[in-house]
Amino acid sequence: MPEVIIVKDQDEAGELYARCVADLIKGKPDAVLGLATGSSPLAAYRHLAAMVKAEDIDVSKVRGFALDEYIGLPLTHPESYHSTIHRTVVEPLGLDPEKVHVPGDVLDGAPLEDGERIAHAGPEYDAAIEAAGGIDVQILGIGTDGHVGFNEPGSSLASGTRVKTLAEQTRVDNARFFDDDINQVPTHCIPQGIGTILKARHLVLLAFGEGKAEAVEETCEGGVSAFCPASALQLHPHATIIVDEAAASRLRHRTTTSTPSSTSRLGRASDQRPDRHIDMRSRTGAHDGWVPRLGAHPRMGGHHRAPNHIQRGRTI
Repeated sequence: MPEVIIVKDQDEAGELYARCVADLIKGKPDAVLGLATGSSPLAAYRHLAAMVKAEDIDVSKVRGFALDEYIGLPLTHPESYHSTIHRTVVEPLGLDPEKVHVPGDVLDGAPLEDGERIAHAGPEYDAAIEAAGGIDVQILGIGTDGHVGFNEPGSSLASGTRVKTLAEQTRVDNARFFDDDINQVPTHCIPQGIGTILKARHLVLLAFGEGKAEAVEETCEGGVSAFCPASALQLHPHATIIVDEAAASRLRHRTTTSTPSSTSRLGRASDQRPDRHIDMRSRTGAHDGWVPRLGAHPRMGGHHRAPNHIQRGRTI
């Protein structure tokens, strides 16, 4: 089962992610980051940009691969995920634009009818990720139905990057980015598949608000099923799910902790236990501003000592 961390709000979640990635880059200057769009990662990117600046971290060699892209939109279209990633990640962090990619960026708006180019774009993207050495940390959001990226319910859990038809509800939801005109929303997309996502060394999924509570419950405590694509995180050796109290409200198995010390590290993959849901606030609800680090993966230079601050409290 994934490690679940319950935080106060999106800012605290963003600090956790940012500290994890900042330390990764310090130890591995050419780190490969998996990037996502949407509202959930924005605080994480903001805090990471602040740490890069405050700690003078060299990001000139960092590579990045986005989760998905629309088919048929030029890269320069303001709502293409190429443009979105550049606005929210590349520019604030000062990354080299030539080292950051989206699925199908070689298509640059090619229409669906350009079958041969479209067919090769997915496998070429997966090959590019592999050639870069694989993704070190992949940030993820989750939909209310458990979708990850454009991998909607029913998506194969073994899938690679490929072309998908957008569900009608997804197009309706995304129409707000296209002048509320569903006719402007592309009908197809090219996302990393669940199989591709699971190859990342560390998965960090963010979820906030009561509207995500059912999806979080199914992801963490339900059965692994294509009808909740995010449930595939249960199969990963190092998956961390960071949620606020509202998003965690339906979880059945939780432990509480006392306020941890500033020297503690959260566990790496081998430290995880089936019932490990960690509330990062004290039992009284107080919060002293302490920000823990996400556990380092063994292949990311992590320590092999289990965390010393986790205390099993009453199960609620």
